[in-house]
Amino acid sequence: MEKEQLGLVLAELFPTLEINTSGDSVRFKADTADIHKIAAVLRDDKRLQFDYLFNLYGVDREDRFSMIYGLESTILGHIVVIETDIADHDNPIIDTVSDLWKTAQYQEREVYDLMGVKFTNHPDLRRLFLEDGWGFPLRKDYKDDINFIER
Repeated sequence: MEKEQLGLVLAELFPTLEINTSGDSVRFKADTADIHKIAAVLRDDKRLQFDYLFNLYGVDREDRFSMIYGLESTILGHIVVIETDIADHDNPIIDTVSDLWKTAQYQEREVYDLMGVKFTNHPDLRRLFLEDGWGFPLRKDYKDDINFIER
């Protein structure tokens, strides 16, 4: 499916979202509260069939966190990128998508471990690399008193 066709299908399914088809991929921004519902539609709709979450990462924007999801339909050969902002920088929480794509389980754990974003309903949300109490080294306000690293 061409980017423009994909954009039309997405606009039909999500009329309130601004779909961007310029550039390398189709992109749109979603509300954090709707991310799981939107992800389920993207996976289950027969015209889209996004069966593979190839990337999930967080970005600390100092006043909020952004979560970016890269989805691919290995069946139909198209890609979409979704971005959502988590407004509460001190206690970032978002719904898991690990029940939709198993690849999210470790990707969400990595974001939790390094940035402190909590994923509700995650089956095993615990640190992946660091010990409990370590802090979140990819946050812009991270301070490491032992090694004198400041961001």
